[in-house]
Amino acid sequence: MLSRREFLQVGAAAGALLGSGGFSAPAFARQSVAQEDLLAFNPVGNVTLLHLTDLHAQLVPVYFREPAINLGVGEVAGLPPHITGEQFLSRFGLGPGGYDAYTMASVDFVSLAKTYGRVGGLDRIATLAKAIRAERPTQTLLLDGGDTWQGSYTALASKGADMVTAMNALGVDAMTAHWEFTYGTDRVEELIETMDFPFLAANVRDTDWEEPVFEAYQMFERNGVQIAVIGQAFPYTPIANPRYKIPTWSFGIRDKELQETVDEARTEGADLVVLLSHNGFDVDRKLARRVSGIDVILTGHTHDAIPEAIAVGETLLIASGSHGKFLSRLDLDVQGGKIRDYAYRLIPVLSDVIAPDPEMAAVIDGIRAPHQATLSRVLGRTDSLLYRRGNFNGTFDDLICDALLAERDSQIALSPGFRWGATLLPGQEITVDDVYNMTAITYPNAYRVEMTGETIKTVLEDVADNLFNPDPYYQQGGDMVRVGGLGYRIDVQEQIGSRISDMTLLGDGTPIDADKTYIVSGWASVNEGTEGPPIYDVVSQYIQKQGVVSLEPNDNVRIAGL
Repeated sequence: MLSRREFLQVGAAAGALLGSGGFSAPAFARQSVAQEDLLAFNPVGNVTLLHLTDLHAQLVPVYFREPAINLGVGEVAGLPPHITGEQFLSRFGLGPGGYDAYTMASVDFVSLAKTYGRVGGLDRIATLAKAIRAERPTQTLLLDGGDTWQGSYTALASKGADMVTAMNALGVDAMTAHWEFTYGTDRVEELIETMDFPFLAANVRDTDWEEPVFEAYQMFERNGVQIAVIGQAFPYTPIANPRYKIPTWSFGIRDKELQETVDEARTEGADLVVLLSHNGFDVDRKLARRVSGIDVILTGHTHDAIPEAIAVGETLLIASGSHGKFLSRLDLDVQGGKIRDYAYRLIPVLSDVIAPDPEMAAVIDGIRAPHQATLSRVLGRTDSLLYRRGNFNGTFDDLICDALLAERDSQIALSPGFRWGATLLPGQEITVDDVYNMTAITYPNAYRVEMTGETIKTVLEDVADNLFNPDPYYQQGGDMVRVGGLGYRIDVQEQIGSRISDMTLLGDGTPIDADKTYIVSGWASVNEGTEGPPIYDVVSQYIQKQGVVSLEPNDNVRIAGL
């Protein structure tokens, strides 16, 4: 029986045979791709940077659909990454139906997913990294942009230790962080002691004396080039995530202090300055104009996948996607403290094409095997495409909201606009592993509270401003909170307090009354002491009761101001 990899490789020949038959060959028959194609690259210069970010603890291959809508406001409207679908493919010269289209857009996703299979897998990433290192043994630096220790059953069960083990095996040279901090200060410090590489976060200070908590930067020598890698942790961690987990650490963009760090690194002899950032793309685009002397920003947090380096002045911005779906390769010719030339490729990690690295595969098996009976337990099946990404709704979050409404007996449900979580295709079984990939956090309690209509509107307005404030420094990089049992209108061009209108209770179609009280359920509250069952239990129970889940398109959010 042919493997999918072999199947893809004979596709071109099949296409030639079918093409003369008077009908169009299917997409799989017109495409062929091999591991060598993914690694194909014309090397440049004396330094190679490899970058992956926002892995979210995904050790094994997954499906992951890019968003169909990713709005930008203000001066970034219509700029990458705020274009999607066919417009994105046209902007970057990518034709429909190929593996680039499959991995970088949502167009025809289900059909292309059946053609090209899953993406990611740390054993496949290890294969790519080892091949590039073998080609460029003295030039290569592998950097991890954070959101690595959180997002799966095994990461939650091991409190992040599984991912430290895996990234040590991968040979990462440095990392920065965001969701790592949700394990709390003590656990973060414990895990750092087990790492074989530095944990960099120049913008984290202690709250007593404003002294640095972590190393700000590390100097690396590659092929005679002195490279300063500066870490920039997610600046809004104590706002977006529970403050009580990290009570003695303060964060922030701190671009003035960053300028001082860049200048210091240059004084110490840095020929190349790289910011390993978890700010989010739009924040980094603004920061690149405000801080001089940064040659490359390896950006993360907002999960954007952009197949070109974006130049902002003399700074190159690299966006490497999420969930292990891509590995970025940036070759640089560095001469006299300047980038004289570069070449870039966003490499899609097609798991059926890339041979797993045996050493990393053994590490992954050692992590997952003790939990395999739980991970593989089937809860039900989906007849719908289940995904999370998108500014306003994702069908897996619709499923979570349905579970909250039913299991917590509420009128309205709220699910946070997280951007992490793998995709399930129609017809797939839903396992415990899948549910944890969408819900595995250290503050999972599913609350049930009373809120006034005015409070509900305030919540929606606050989240909308985090997403659509025209100043990127006031954006926190998530998507809009998902709602169940509630409809509303949003005008993304308005100011805070005026974006949300026409709120309606879907149960009876009545307008939301600002003074009336409603029963609201939700999860991922940042407030300490929140009570309720873990969300992964709530969702699992609901799916088991349903057996088969099927979700209609969600049109309960009406968007204006586009």
